[in-house]
Amino acid sequence: MVEPKLRSRSFKRKHVVTPGNRNVLHYWRRNPSPLKCRLCKVVLKGIPRVRSNALRQLAKSKKTVARPYGGNLCSKCTRFLLKQKAREL
Repeated sequence: MVEPKLRSRSFKRKHVVTPGNRNVLHYWRRNPSPLKCRLCKVVLKGIPRVRSNALRQLAKSKKTVARPYGGNLCSKCTRFLLKQKAREL
């Protein structure tokens, strides 16, 4: 019987034939959905699609892009927002 922690459907499963000719299940965690822009909902470029525990081990420069609203807005929406704010002044 498989371990109780692996019975949850949050794990992906794959049937694998081992070199000893046994059929076994391999389990691994699913990847999270990619981050999206808060305004236009397009997938953000330059942001890795990894679980939070793996993200913690990455360098800051690998986690985000170096511009205002880096991990929240796409470049197009950032440009639009900055122009909007400049017009208000």
